[in-house]
Amino acid sequence: MASILVVDDEEGIREFLRDVLASDRHDVASTANGVEALRELQKRVFDIMITDLKMPGSVDGIDLLRRGKADAPEMEIIVLTAHGTVDTAVEAMKLGAFDYLEKPIASPGALRLLVSRALERRALVASDEVRRQTRNAPPLTYGDPVMQPVMRAIDRVAPTSSTVLLSGATGTGKELVAQAIHDRSPRGPNPFVPVNCAAISETLMESEIFGHEKGAFTGAVSARRGRLELAEGGTLFLDEIGELKVELQAKLLRVLQERTFERLGGTRTIHVDVRWIAATNRDLGALVASGRFREDLYHRLAVFPITLPPLRERRRDILPIAQTLLARISAEIGRPPMQLDTTARERILEGTWPGNVRELANALERAAILAEGAEIRGEDLPIVTTPSAAQTGRMEEIEEEAIRKVLEEVGGNRRRAAERLGIGERTLYDKLKRYGLT
Repeated sequence: MASILVVDDEEGIREFLRDVLASDRHDVASTANGVEALRELQKRVFDIMITDLKMPGSVDGIDLLRRGKADAPEMEIIVLTAHGTVDTAVEAMKLGAFDYLEKPIASPGALRLLVSRALERRALVASDEVRRQTRNAPPLTYGDPVMQPVMRAIDRVAPTSSTVLLSGATGTGKELVAQAIHDRSPRGPNPFVPVNCAAISETLMESEIFGHEKGAFTGAVSARRGRLELAEGGTLFLDEIGELKVELQAKLLRVLQERTFERLGGTRTIHVDVRWIAATNRDLGALVASGRFREDLYHRLAVFPITLPPLRERRRDILPIAQTLLARISAEIGRPPMQLDTTARERILEGTWPGNVRELANALERAAILAEGAEIRGEDLPIVTTPSAAQTGRMEEIEEEAIRKVLEEVGGNRRRAAERLGIGERTLYDKLKRYGLT
């Protein structure tokens, strides 16, 4: 179902368009002139606008097209033109219209086909906005018994629309699980839109999720859809949800409850249909107890919780995952397919991998770059085993010094320091308190 605005000064045309589109279960609004249409566009967001080009009054179809595209560039616009004025319709397409229909409209089928094509393009544009450079990821498991409860949980929850909360240490594959749930659900053909709440600064996070209107803040030179709108009909994945500030948590709670929101700096109500999956490597229960995470939002997110075990507990998966990662890494760095020799496999199994699959991938990439031939040897691999208390203390000293140095380099700016360190501002704040840094 799409939201469609019909604009035509002929009542018969408006009724025909409204009846055909409403019979396809679209949400249709209609106006008799450009001025009324502009008012509607200020109230809400539409997926498609169908407008006549020649209309009486101060705002004709071309004016409406220009202003509609300026305020909502993602909206697809179909123009209606009388026989013999196709040149004007072509000019409208140069200004950003999707296509045109000649009046009288040939049939309801012609209208339906054009609307369907416009919606397809809108979905493709949304997918392009969120498509990222992706690397071939290993499967979730190669059959380790520890992962069987996780796989059963995925199979149970995927066909539903229930909200899922994934818990587990960094690098355990929470995004892979979220993607698997999405792919196996009825929403699979629609967008899967990830948001890393720890990687985006607090000042930009609201705009990133909700989008913004033109002029909402310095630098907002045009309207922009947020990740929520891009995920329409699909899944929104909020990674590291525990990093969100409390004010933004309240706005998310409202969307979860009402399925509506407004862009930053806007007043138009936007309806959204998304499936929510959140993930965290933190103890949300402890954050709730300390007042740093809303209890009502926690209960909304934790409808179906899944906990992912660390890599060190998945002994049967470690070597197959390493070999899959190495095949991908070899191709990426332009090396022929590389193999692990016996000593390398032994060292991998010795490691505790506190950083899980992510740490294993980094170690293999470094080894692949340093290796002399087509084999990686044990001596090429930096292996982390369970640290002693002295080692843990030394690691904390190194971390404290690194944070202190970065803060000095950025003049104490916490946002810039967090970005440079590759952590969220909330995480940085916690570390500053732990080490007594100001």
